[in-house]
Amino acid sequence: MPRKKRKVAWQLIVPPIAGVALGVLGTVAGGATALADRGVSADAVVVSADYSSTNHCELRTVDGQDISPSLSESDGCRDSTSKGDELRVRYDPEGVASPDDGRTSSHGVLLTTLFGAAVVMGTWGGVRQSRWDRAYDGV
Repeated sequence: MPRKKRKVAWQLIVPPIAGVALGVLGTVAGGATALADRGVSADAVVVSADYSSTNHCELRTVDGQDISPSLSESDGCRDSTSKGDELRVRYDPEGVASPDDGRTSSHGVLLTTLFGAAVVMGTWGGVRQSRWDRAYDGV
């Protein structure tokens, strides 16, 4: 009698992928929360702009204080932004959270959906895998 091959439930692929997405988006959401808590709005001048792979703009407040880290493309450093332009930004004086132009979202709904998908698919895949493993061990 031929030996049965073990099957793997496809649902078990979703939780690791969702976990990676949760980690990335959770970091972004954490930065947005930090800006909401301690962010300072200011007029800033673009000191330099880098358009190599993704846009990054080095900023300085109009009174000369450097803003760190740089402004990313998704947070307001557009293709049309160039050295000398003035932007209204929200930045973290402690330099932990990345600045933004105030138009970014918190991704709360997406984070909740990813977490729910990871739990549901992981549970469903775990139950299916357990059933298949019992059938395999019974041979």
